[in-house]
Amino acid sequence: MSSPIVGINSPSQFSQILSSSRIVVTDFWATWCGPCKAIAPAFEALAGQLSRPGTITFTKVDTDAQKDIARTYNISAMPTFLIFKAGREVKRIKGADPKGLNEAIKQIAIEAQQSDAGGGSSDAGPSGTSGGVWFGRSGPKGYSEVSEAVEIKGLDFLNVDGESGDRRSIFDPSEPSSLGKGKAAAGGKKDWIESDTDEQLMLYIPFQSTLKLHSLQITALPGDETTRPRTLHLYSNRSHVLGFDEAEDTPATQTVEIKESEWDEKTHTAKVDLRFVKFQNISSITIFVADGQGDDEKTRIDRVRLFGESGEKRAMGKLEKIGDEQGE
Repeated sequence: MSSPIVGINSPSQFSQILSSSRIVVTDFWATWCGPCKAIAPAFEALAGQLSRPGTITFTKVDTDAQKDIARTYNISAMPTFLIFKAGREVKRIKGADPKGLNEAIKQIAIEAQQSDAGGGSSDAGPSGTSGGVWFGRSGPKGYSEVSEAVEIKGLDFLNVDGESGDRRSIFDPSEPSSLGKGKAAAGGKKDWIESDTDEQLMLYIPFQSTLKLHSLQITALPGDETTRPRTLHLYSNRSHVLGFDEAEDTPATQTVEIKESEWDEKTHTAKVDLRFVKFQNISSITIFVADGQGDDEKTRIDRVRLFGESGEKRAMGKLEKIGDEQGE
């Protein structure tokens, strides 16, 4: 009986499979890797249970034989498992973790079944919905959307208008309610935040696991009395929210100015590329919106998406200690 797993022999073969199968699960392995051999039977069993032609395809990439593919997807440790939907990476699992791999793959399989039952597909192009998550722009190649790692209970925002939506709303996976409407639907609650006394916002965002952040996407619909963020000061590994005066006196990990031309006209989303080497193994990110694009005194944010790589899950009780230990 032939194996349900496709061995990848070239970059072109891999590209063809990514374009022809709705979901692709790939095991990046090496012949010398002991953990790779240990988890191989579990991967084989999942492939036997869940493979469906044109819908879910399981593949294996020998990283020594296919170095170009490994380099393209930034594979630095084995085994690493990548899950793709519509040709785009949506999940990355490092190490021989049978339970985590099983849960992730079966969740993707359930989504595929639900999509079939609904007669549609959740595939995403340059913007749209993928895996139940709306994106205003296409994600960076080789990196996953890691917003699910945000520790919602630990969010701490300053200078937010009391009539704004819940702070959690900016991480809501759905499309902004006012996209294409200009304002919230009649009778609907706001699913965005606005600044209060001036255009500045301070967003403290802790994570459930350590992350390597590659980039952000910020969606902000301009309103009659609101503007979009322009200057962002980003701080990594703080143990608590910064006060505005404190932030002014604290060197930022990176400062970014979003130009008006960088906002997508249809989705009102801007990409913010980070200096990847400065955002390695971080437990939190603080976004200080220093000013807005126009003269309005209120800044608005509808959605924030994070892209990068997930690391080990942490006990949230250690959040403050970790931040202090890193000298921040």
